[in-house]
Amino acid sequence: MIKYLLSLFILFSALLASVSVQAQLKLPQASPEAFVKQTIGLTSISIQYHAPGVKGRKIFGNLVPYGQLWRAGANEATVITFEDDVYLNHERVPAGSYSFFILPENETDWNIVLNKDTTLWGLEGYNELNDVAYLRITPQTVDFQETMQFQFSDIGANAGKLHMVWENSRITLLIETEVEKKAIANIRSALKEADTDDWYIWAQSAEYMIPRKEYHEEALTWINKSITIKENFYNNWVKARLYAQHQEFEEAANLTAKAMQLGSTEPEAYKVYAKEIETAYSVWKKRRF
Repeated sequence: MIKYLLSLFILFSALLASVSVQAQLKLPQASPEAFVKQTIGLTSISIQYHAPGVKGRKIFGNLVPYGQLWRAGANEATVITFEDDVYLNHERVPAGSYSFFILPENETDWNIVLNKDTTLWGLEGYNELNDVAYLRITPQTVDFQETMQFQFSDIGANAGKLHMVWENSRITLLIETEVEKKAIANIRSALKEADTDDWYIWAQSAEYMIPRKEYHEEALTWINKSITIKENFYNNWVKARLYAQHQEFEEAANLTAKAMQLGSTEPEAYKVYAKEIETAYSVWKKRRF
């Protein structure tokens, strides 16, 4: 009896091992999963999708019929994620993840549709009441592309372009981010958590505000805080530029002279800024009166 039970146990274990091996079997997918991510300004944007191939077929107007919503990929719905609020072709879209659909009406008139439901398989369960954006676009004719692909280009300080290319068509979305708003929020958050001896973060924050006149008084408060913690050539140089930006050249020249004097105690760090500081001093001292 014991031998019989032992034989059954061994057989059962072998069957489980066989099932486990089968469950782990990986084969190439007809439309492999793809992922692309890009930071624009301070905002992370990512797209997860399955990339089909043309494989000798006519795509738009045939495999992807005109007048019907398409998942912009294969298998599960394509999902686009915005870390922060953005503008797509100048239309505001809140931060979050969205299913990304394309509605090609004809050869020249297409639409991008973003939907809050990211659990869809293709169009199963799609509900237009969950749409958050509907953007009209015009596709461009491009060189043949076998595999569908999303790609970013023309990345700037607060804007960039997102493209979807397949067969001989390319669509483009302009993405704009509110980098200034986020940068200032980051500054305020960092200053609240700054160590008591961290003079640099106060100086760095004040320097960022130099061209932003509406924050001038706040920036002066920050640079004075930096100087109180530890006075050096750098925070005097930042304060000088804040005054010069407001046409207060006498104070700017005096602070620049002080920066040059303090720079002699930090020659390695000072030499990076020396030419800029000394040139500014020669200009501002002539404009003091």
